Amino acid sequence: MKTGYVAATVLATKASIVSAQSGEGQKTMKSPGDSGWQDITPDLTDYISGAATHTVPAAIRERARLHILDTLASIIACNSLEAATLGRAYAAAMSPDGQSPILGSRQAASPVDAVFASAMTAHAAEINDFIPSAYVQPGPAIVPVSIEAARANGRTGSDLVGAVIAGYEIAGRLPKAIGTRNLYLAGLANHGIAPTFGAASAAASLMALSPEQVDHMLAYCSQQASGSWQWLLDIRHIEKAFVFGGMGARNGLQAAYMAQLGFTGVPESFDNENAWFRWRAFQGEGKDHASLVDGLHERYELSLAAMKRYPVGGPTQPAVRALLDLRETIVPDQVEKIVVAMPGEAATFERANMPALNIPYLAAIIMLDGRLDFVDAQSLSRQEKDEQARAFARKVTVVRDEAQEMGEGEDRTESARVTVTLKDGRTEERYVAYVPGFPTHPLGKAEVEEKAIELIEPVLGRSKADRLVALCDGLDDAQSIEPIIDLMRFDGDAARS
Repeated sequence: MKTGYVAATVLATKASIVSAQSGEGQKTMKSPGDSGWQDITPDLTDYISGAATHTVPAAIRERARLHILDTLASIIACNSLEAATLGRAYAAAMSPDGQSPILGSRQAASPVDAVFASAMTAHAAEINDFIPSAYVQPGPAIVPVSIEAARANGRTGSDLVGAVIAGYEIAGRLPKAIGTRNLYLAGLANHGIAPTFGAASAAASLMALSPEQVDHMLAYCSQQASGSWQWLLDIRHIEKAFVFGGMGARNGLQAAYMAQLGFTGVPESFDNENAWFRWRAFQGEGKDHASLVDGLHERYELSLAAMKRYPVGGPTQPAVRALLDLRETIVPDQVEKIVVAMPGEAATFERANMPALNIPYLAAIIMLDGRLDFVDAQSLSRQEKDEQARAFARKVTVVRDEAQEMGEGEDRTESARVTVTLKDGRTEERYVAYVPGFPTHPLGKAEVEEKAIELIEPVLGRSKADRLVALCDGLDDAQSIEPIIDLMRFDGDAARS
């Protein structure tokens, strides 16, 4: 029989996996040159399995509670946006008789469909959290899945906080362990892959999965690890909400349920040389496989997580801050041109289809309105149809400034230098090295709560905004998370008090 390269590879891989599965204790088969490999699976599965009750420093637990609040505020603020309404419509069509609550609405669906809709809502706009070093936005998928798993299993608020910490830990570490460049070259978006594993990890601990069940769960996460960088071409923020939020929540909770029900997968898929984590595409420069488990319980991804102060994409935050500062002394009629210099792929943010990522559009509405409004920052209609804004946007150029970039292997930066040339020839300039909320300068507790209230109050009113802030702050002492779920169930304006 003639065997081609692909067929031979499949046969060899199958033989390796069968050998690994049939060995005593289902240990991973190592290759002859594999002596330096550090096993990942034992530490990883033990960590995930016991995550809800880990002892964690108080400061990290507080950050987790604040990220839960930040995500819930995003769900409330975004509940009427297109990605949110479509997510709920899908869930209703798939499981109309489901009993799991869809956050930000009074609707319910099956557990998997409900978290899908809740996560679509959480990332229906550019206001939720992110981990810049991993290129991941963890909150939209991990928080709804954690809340649903805690609700369904009668877990405490403290359990929920522990599970969220673990979810962020795995979601933040995984892309860096593989190598963010390796993922990019493989055509895989960190934003879709990491939330799948993070959401599954959070659910597993709340569902009390054993380390062996977690191992099988990870195999099904690997099979569902997906997401294309074509989200950069999205216009309506619907496919992006799916990749960043809905898909990871759905796939992660589904993998946890499958393992709980007895589905078995390739054992030790994080150690087997022919399985997902060690696949050829993930062996390039920048990989650090051992970092997935090294330092667990010592270093925390939550300390590297960021929050968006403005309702726009992370890399656009410094430009927005500079433009808002400049607008205090400059009026639109004075402006001849604006140049925004920033690190990285500046052209992406000059031509972005989505309003909240398009710096010329954001500059236009800031200058014309004298402020940045949450609704207008997401408004595709205004970006396409407001002729005054379109004309002003043509005055704005976005350029790459390599001087603002860090060296290879150093932490990603988000900064901007905005120069406004006035019609009389004078120039005004603002350089913003960071916006508060970036990991180097995190928002304080009062600032996060202030942001949350700003997002919640227009929808639920001030008293309910204050109530949700207090409930999240007290999660570690809460015997039930039902009061939070009750506040997240509303019919738009009918919820205002």
